[in-house]
Amino acid sequence: MKCPYCHHDDTQVIDTRAPEDGNTIRRRRRCTQCDKRFTTYERIELAMPVIVKKNGSRTEFETDKLRGSLMLALRKRPVSAEAVDTAIQRIEEKLLSSGEREVNSGYIGELVMRELKRLDKIAYIRFASVYKSFEDLSEFAEAIQEVKKT
Repeated sequence: MKCPYCHHDDTQVIDTRAPEDGNTIRRRRRCTQCDKRFTTYERIELAMPVIVKKNGSRTEFETDKLRGSLMLALRKRPVSAEAVDTAIQRIEEKLLSSGEREVNSGYIGELVMRELKRLDKIAYIRFASVYKSFEDLSEFAEAIQEVKKT
């Protein structure tokens, strides 16, 4: 670790502490050159897979975009923010545990539909109608029958 003051390459760790959240490690360091002290933090960095869209373009995964899609489908529905956060967490865990470097946007759409089906049947139908591009009432009726079965 380079010293932020003199940019010397040799620093010593004086103290190491793990905060209560357990996701980071705090280290107090001392530069062997200028003797100044500073703090560094280590945290886990997990890389989400790249999203491959229908047109073949690639984009980074964005949690905010996922949240926006869920919130749009859940608009004016009695679902708590905590339940939405849990659903997002499950989707992200599924993506990370897949071990894939790239995933199709369709796979994410299916994960979202699965979570919406758990959270709220109406929101599921709303999302499915756009995601699957329903063109007539019979497709709506089929989706409703599918929801009734579960």
